Amino acid sequence: MHQFENAGNHLTARRPAAAVVVVAACAALLVGCADGATGIPAASGSAGPCGAPSSSRDAQASPGLAQGGVRITAASAACAEYEVTNPEDETSDVTAVFSRLSAAGGALDNVTQVVSSLAPGATAKGRIELDGHGQARPGAGPLVKIVQVRSVPSAEASRPGGPCPASGLRLYADDGDAAMGLRAVGLHLRNCGTSAVSVNGYPTLQLLDVEHRPVDGVRFLSGGAGIAGGTGADDPPQEIVLRPGEGARSTLVWRNTVEAGSPVNAPYVRVRATPDAAPVMVVPEIDLGTTGRLGVGAWAREDSRP
Repeated sequence: MHQFENAGNHLTARRPAAAVVVVAACAALLVGCADGATGIPAASGSAGPCGAPSSSRDAQASPGLAQGGVRITAASAACAEYEVTNPEDETSDVTAVFSRLSAAGGALDNVTQVVSSLAPGATAKGRIELDGHGQARPGAGPLVKIVQVRSVPSAEASRPGGPCPASGLRLYADDGDAAMGLRAVGLHLRNCGTSAVSVNGYPTLQLLDVEHRPVDGVRFLSGGAGIAGGTGADDPPQEIVLRPGEGARSTLVWRNTVEAGSPVNAPYVRVRATPDAAPVMVVPEIDLGTTGRLGVGAWAREDSRP
């Protein structure tokens, strides 16, 4: 049976490509960018290397300049500075997605910045190189904007690389696939320890909204057949012994159809590979529309090596 808490896909990728840069929580002051004339405020209140300062009210008034504890503090045609403040009461990993814009305001590409292990109330600073995308014009606005901010408790952060967790199991979500409103995201489990580990049946899931509050009223289905066929989520539950280096996969399947009612969005999913495993929080951006159903595949063996 499922252990749910309240709360082979070949489709078209639904997420834009993003260049990932890891920013240390104790980032040093930034240097070496050309001045600009976009009027984005500098964090210190004095002119910064990426633009002239202005009132912080400019950033506070626009979600493109400030959201979720992330604020663009200065920008020019060459670069943009930002700061990340952790508003939570626990140490968190914060991920911010920025869109680099042309001089005409069109989106060029996305850049993802990650601040790991940011203490409560602490602030880290970073910089995005804009590579001279267009020429900034006075009054034309910045050439970068904040698209999305997500944070997870560092103690529950999914880390595909790095040290092996104490459990010996590394869990992470892939970027997922989407086509015609059908979504499929894989949860991957890898034995990175030195002893064999057994998994059986389904992962334990808890859906969370943007404020990390449980999302209730969602019906969990065993497998993906109740959503769509051919999703790779229909293997029967079975005990799988994972030797060191071996892996398993569970697939989440849903549709984002919107009909009557309010759409349900759950950016975060807290996952336990087994009922007694430590939780890992992943960010699959589950947009259920008004369907209220999520198909969950049982753990199935994956390739023997990463």
